[in-house]
Amino acid sequence: MKKLVLIVVPVVLIGVYFLYQGKGDSDSIKLPTGYWSVEQSSAVLERSAEIILSPDLSALKAQEREAVRELMLAGIIFNDLYELSRHPQALSARDELNKLHKELGEPVETANLLNLYYQFKGPIATNLENERVAFLPVEPEQAGGNVYPWGVDKEALEKYLSGNPDLRRSIMHLRSVVRKVTPTNLTEDIAKLNNNLLLDSLHPGLKDRLLKIQSEHPNEGYYGLPYSVHYMNEIMQIHKHLNNAADWMENEDREFAGYLRQRSFDLLRDDYEAGDASWVTGRFNQLNGQIGSYETYDDTLFGVKSYFSLNVLLRNKEASEKLASGLRNLQAVHDALPYQFPRRINENLSLGVYDVIADFGQSRGANTATILPNEAEQSRKYGRTIMLRHNIMTNPVLFANAQARFAAAVEPEFAADLSMDGQFQRTLWHEVGHYLGVDETESGGDLDAALEEVADHFEEMKADLVSLFTAKELLEKEELGAETFKQIQAGGILRVLRTNKPRRDQAYGTMQLMQFNYLLENEVISFDPEMEKIHIDYEKFPAVVASMLEEVLGIQASGKKNEAKAMIERWGYWDSELHQVLANNMKAASRFQYRRVRFTELENLEKELGSD
Repeated sequence: MKKLVLIVVPVVLIGVYFLYQGKGDSDSIKLPTGYWSVEQSSAVLERSAEIILSPDLSALKAQEREAVRELMLAGIIFNDLYELSRHPQALSARDELNKLHKELGEPVETANLLNLYYQFKGPIATNLENERVAFLPVEPEQAGGNVYPWGVDKEALEKYLSGNPDLRRSIMHLRSVVRKVTPTNLTEDIAKLNNNLLLDSLHPGLKDRLLKIQSEHPNEGYYGLPYSVHYMNEIMQIHKHLNNAADWMENEDREFAGYLRQRSFDLLRDDYEAGDASWVTGRFNQLNGQIGSYETYDDTLFGVKSYFSLNVLLRNKEASEKLASGLRNLQAVHDALPYQFPRRINENLSLGVYDVIADFGQSRGANTATILPNEAEQSRKYGRTIMLRHNIMTNPVLFANAQARFAAAVEPEFAADLSMDGQFQRTLWHEVGHYLGVDETESGGDLDAALEEVADHFEEMKADLVSLFTAKELLEKEELGAETFKQIQAGGILRVLRTNKPRRDQAYGTMQLMQFNYLLENEVISFDPEMEKIHIDYEKFPAVVASMLEEVLGIQASGKKNEAKAMIERWGYWDSELHQVLANNMKAASRFQYRRVRFTELENLEKELGSD
């Protein structure tokens, strides 16, 4: 495999220059009930890194810059929809906070809260103890958020689905909200279809079903409503911005323009196949973007609802082509996995290295890479696309913090084993790992539908383990050097080191803890209570990875949720005299616990809009 030379682009860590600056002496200010105090907000912000992404856009032509602007305008709307889909009071609470901020003279108390709102993408924060708590006067967070009736009882909804199996597909659709049957809701939703003949025609039979419910039992049960209908006004605005962007790109990159037009139409139908086919098979020039609702991590109720995101990406052509040339014969990689799941791997895997221009909704943050689409059928037809975020992956501040955590946890002889290149390679093969192995149950069922709220736990764990397993295969084929292999393994250890006990609804945190304990019990790692450090036995690593991967793939193939939950219980334990000791040491050594990512191009646009 060809080695990609990583060029580190300095990105500033801002310690005190937050997005929102407080003014003046605020000792006398007391905020209304429900708002965090300045002491509470400062405790979190002091443990937060602020990263500003400012990629060089000088190579973009004027038409491309206009397209970027239109995409960011669409992204701003998507961001609001994302926040609203997580909490019904998010946008109103944000507006009230902005109003209070201005009324009080923009003091540090409210400036801090505005920074927290941006950082946590809503009014609920993850505090230093990894608890989800409100920092604004809103209701406590509910599982599943606002894409289900707020606070819905899961058992009641499951019982309703069992008694009405014909409604399951629409209610549990990836891109529908679950509505409670009430006269008000039905009247409102039927009116939307009456007022938008285009949406009515794109969802044949929907209005008739709603009218039938209205006439027969208007006060009981649930129904599914497509995102495009529920968020009709916002989706129509996004549709316009995407088409405007396509117009600007028509003479610069016709394939990208075609993708944008397809995706604008996908959003009206809540069916992304046409746009995904164009996206995955297209060969774009300088720009790319993830647009729409894909990931289900925020659905902690059933794990089936996707949440909106959009990002605008600048392609590094040379790095992309060099890296893509090293990804070959993925069928052989799949066939070598320790659990046999025969399927044909579509070798059409689009791979790009990008700098993030702006990011919105679910994807905003310090995420290093993404592979989409997730639907198994579409992946088999068209392949998938991997987007590696170069200006996140090579961020020196983020890597230095990772190094500090790693050095605090492992014995001194292993502290230098971590490298940026090893992390890059591990992340790349993690994303490829999503593409390989089990993609549906042995009976042909959807993995999300089968494993529900723990599906993401197992999918992310599979990808982690495939990455580590494949590294050994590449080493044996002499496509990977021994030093890089060791660095990838060190990255695998860092991956499973937790600074807080994870909640069960945290897919990443839980699967990381499970891997740590599996490695511990199988003696890949051992803990010295006197040194409070971990010893690593790299020789045992490959066999143990293969063993755990085989078990994970087997559970995915079976689709048995009870077995998945049993594995989580078996390996998801937390020991105060081991895990917590390591966590405390890593926290003490690291400079920050949270990351807040800002985008220069977006802030310039927001200033422009604010001055209009």
